Amino acid sequence: MGLISALPGLGAAARGVGQAVGGVAEVFTINRTKQAAADHAEQIAALDQFGAEFAQSKRTWFDSIIDGVNRLPRPGMALATMGLFAYAMQDPLGFSLRMQGLALVPEPLWWLMGAVVSFYFGARELHHVRTRTTPAGQDVARVMATVEALENTQAKRDDTQQQVEPNPVIAQWQARNG
Repeated sequence: MGLISALPGLGAAARGVGQAVGGVAEVFTINRTKQAAADHAEQIAALDQFGAEFAQSKRTWFDSIIDGVNRLPRPGMALATMGLFAYAMQDPLGFSLRMQGLALVPEPLWWLMGAVVSFYFGARELHHVRTRTTPAGQDVARVMATVEALENTQAKRDDTQQQVEPNPVIAQWQARNG
C-alpha cells in the first residue's frame, strides 16, 4: 500500500481508467441496474395508467351493461359450438343443409372472420404462453404418461370386450340412405 500511495496521481489515474472501461463496457452490454430501474419505472407507470382508467368512482347502469356485454363473446362461442353438436345429433338433415350453405360462403369472408377471431383471442393466448411457469418438458412427459395409460386401458377393453350384434335400425337406415 505504501508503494502505491508513494507514486503521485496513480490512484486518480486508476479510477479514471476504471471509469473509462466501465463506460466502454456499457456500450456493448446493458447496465443491469439501470435496466431494472427503467423496467420498474415503466411497470409503475403502466399500473398508474390502468389505475386511473379503472378508478372511476361513479359506475352507471350503462357501464355495468357494457362490461357484461364485453364478457359474453367467449362463452357464447363455446356454448354455440356445443349447441352445433347437439343440433347435428337432433336434426342431421337440417344440420347438413346448413353446412352446405356454409360451404357457399366466399373464401375472403372466411379469411376475414379468421383474422377477427385470431386477433380477438390471440393476445390473451399469447399472454398465457409467455407467463407459463411449467417447463415444456414436464408437459410432454405428462402427456406421454396419459397417452400410455389410455392405450393400456383401451388394450384391456379390447381384450375383454365381446362382439356386439349389429343394430337392425342402423342397418335399415344405411340401406335406405345408401
